[in-house]
Amino acid sequence: MPGEFEPHEGCWIIWPERPDNWRLGAKPAQKVFVEVAKAISRFEPVTVCVSNAQYDNARYQLPEDVRVVEMSTDDSWIRDCGPTFVTNGTEVRGVDWSFNAWGGLVDGLYFPWDKDDHVARKVCDIERKGRYRLDDFILEGGSIHVDGEGTLIVTEECLLSGGRNSHLTKKEIEDVLKEYLNLEKIIWIPYGIYNDETNGHVDNIIHYIAPGQVILAWTDDKDDPQYDICQKAYEVLSAETDAKGRKLNIHKLTLPKNILITRGESEGVDAVDGTLPRMEGDRLAASYANFYIANGGVVFPMFHDENDEKARRTLEECFPGREVVGIYAREILLGGGNIHCITQQQPKA
Repeated sequence: MPGEFEPHEGCWIIWPERPDNWRLGAKPAQKVFVEVAKAISRFEPVTVCVSNAQYDNARYQLPEDVRVVEMSTDDSWIRDCGPTFVTNGTEVRGVDWSFNAWGGLVDGLYFPWDKDDHVARKVCDIERKGRYRLDDFILEGGSIHVDGEGTLIVTEECLLSGGRNSHLTKKEIEDVLKEYLNLEKIIWIPYGIYNDETNGHVDNIIHYIAPGQVILAWTDDKDDPQYDICQKAYEVLSAETDAKGRKLNIHKLTLPKNILITRGESEGVDAVDGTLPRMEGDRLAASYANFYIANGGVVFPMFHDENDEKARRTLEECFPGREVVGIYAREILLGGGNIHCITQQQPKA
């Protein structure tokens, strides 16, 4: 599996529409998805998957150079339900993990999820890529980060959660990941971002930016429950070496201040049985680490927070050869993720 920082053929996104996750019928979120698609399309081709009902609306809002394809989905998180692309240097194929909405009937976020579980196959069919389907292994793309040289970082909170692969031991999970992603070393950190409804996806707290170099979401506020999580992650990363025997260079990326759901935001989401409710006062898992690395660019979320520009400066220092583009992304955050979660890169061979 190539690192996200390696060259891409393009990027995939799914159009948001379900009213029990996105407020006001997803209209505010759609505007932000358009901004993300526009930003990424400056650097690489973008394809947006859209339902039949929303096709005309999406085609009207998206720029002409963004490809729009009709596809049935349950929600808009292609990082998690789309294919994980791998390459042997001459050919690209997709790994099609089973998807169960982040925990299935144990602690999943919605039901049913069968349309999302078909997304990876459909993307591979559209691109005429070979596919490896795993019917008995649950995984989301946001739960893995690789360096492209045999090293993977994951969280125990997510991969060992009871709603995914409880029938497997930690070693058996490692064996599957090593086989399908061609890995030599897996680094396990304990937890992801506090109150992350995905059971702590790694892509919200850590991001590989180059072999041997990672960004780590960070807070110095000892009164914040996130503080101990960051400290433990730093301790693990500092003590580990990667598959090539290198110590990791860790870049700290300050987190935004705590962001809570407002009454108006909560009331704008339809309340439906079987879907995680969006309640006033709930803390959102906001993180600048949830960015997307494009060909020649980095697109990161902003929150109208005092740390927005500090995050931009950190990213510009970490990516001297790429243009850093910030997008106000609270609407994506309200849905349960951010820019990295709604995108999936398709690497070049």
